[in-house]
Amino acid sequence: MPDPADPSVPPTPPVPLTALLARDDLALRQIAGPSGPGVVLHGAHASEMADPYPYLLGGELLLTAGAHLPQAVEPDAYVSRIVAAGGAALGFGLAPVHDTVPPALVAACEAHALPLLEVPPHTTFSAVARAVWQLMARARTAELRRVTEAQQSLAAAASRPDPVPSVLRQLARRVGGLAVLYGPEGGRLAAAGREQPRQAARALAELAGVVGGRTSATATDTAAGTHLAAYALGTGQGFVLGVATPRRDPGDHAIASVAAVLLSLLTGEQHSGTGAARSSALVRLLLGAPPKEVAPLLGAQRWHVVHAWPDGPAPGTVAASALGAALGSPLVDLAGDVVRVLVPADREPAAPPGWTLGVSAAVAPADWPAADTQAARALARARATRTALVRHGDRPALADLVPPEDAAAHARTLLAPVAGQPALTETLRTWLSLHGSWDRTAVALSVHRNTVRQRIARCAALLEADLDDPDVRMELWFALRRI
Repeated sequence: MPDPADPSVPPTPPVPLTALLARDDLALRQIAGPSGPGVVLHGAHASEMADPYPYLLGGELLLTAGAHLPQAVEPDAYVSRIVAAGGAALGFGLAPVHDTVPPALVAACEAHALPLLEVPPHTTFSAVARAVWQLMARARTAELRRVTEAQQSLAAAASRPDPVPSVLRQLARRVGGLAVLYGPEGGRLAAAGREQPRQAARALAELAGVVGGRTSATATDTAAGTHLAAYALGTGQGFVLGVATPRRDPGDHAIASVAAVLLSLLTGEQHSGTGAARSSALVRLLLGAPPKEVAPLLGAQRWHVVHAWPDGPAPGTVAASALGAALGSPLVDLAGDVVRVLVPADREPAAPPGWTLGVSAAVAPADWPAADTQAARALARARATRTALVRHGDRPALADLVPPEDAAAHARTLLAPVAGQPALTETLRTWLSLHGSWDRTAVALSVHRNTVRQRIARCAALLEADLDDPDVRMELWFALRRI
């Protein structure tokens, strides 16, 4: 039977052979080889080739009418090639070539421990293949439901008064094994679930030691018939999540990864004391203290504001927290479809897979509001240009030669006709930043391109300006940057 962790096996949910045999409409009968729930299928393939080896990916039920037997190849050599290719089972169709399954083929399958099914004349290979795919689709749906329910239960566990033991208990229950949190020195800090054989426990601790010195790593192994996995928690402090299970189901890695993210958040800062300092800083801000006074409690003097947009569905709290962990900051705000993260300036943000980022200049706490605006505009430009990450440009320009108060006064005067209509000013700003592109502006603002055209036409009328004139555009851009 192929190992689901083997990269040669197709990435599809396995179907127990017993489930296929239970289909009364197919009337399949197993006549040789091992049976039981441990025999699984990853697909179905029909072939009359004398050597099917080059055409198998591994894990398939190979269907044949035996047109090549016994003339082209001996049954033992034929079965050995199927096993070498990773085939999971062989289905032999009765009629039109053979009235019964050749005894030599039965013996060969028994000798090579390959399950052999007899397919009756009224059952087509297409019906068998369709049944396999239907069972796989059901298995996939069930696995997705299992992973989703596990994620919800893990998130709920993380909110309990004893979050770390609660997360470990939920993880152990969901994967049917043992979950262990190892400390920086390699010792067990907490554990939950069924203890595994002593050899497997030692191997899990050794595996945790392999990844313990890294901020983000995963390793897997097998010992004493037990599947092992170790996840370095992204805290940089050496904490590791270890998981030992008697079997490895497709969704186990996804479930354990969610638990690792939650444990990273729960263990990362509380043990260093900065978690309490951050809470103190946030309380002081809420009570009216200026940002510059609480900044030292947060551990940095200059910061980037990052706005992130997911490539897929709107993010949840777990996804937002995972993004913060990837950027190296727990200061995360989930606001609708956008996640905002406050990142220390010494940690250069990079776009993780599946996210589009807009990054502000590095600023002092007093300039956080302005940096928030910079990040929002950078994100809009990144989405419009389909770029993974866009940074706010902060290099000196000719406009900086004008005293700020004079520049602001000029901007207020020039833009006074549209100043009371934020939709117009923001559309004009975005349109100018994207060189007058209607489509990119529409993407950046999440509106229809006709709406963009109408707003720009309205701006031109109110400002009494020719927006096709590059000098006019330059002056308006200068003004928009000062308000």
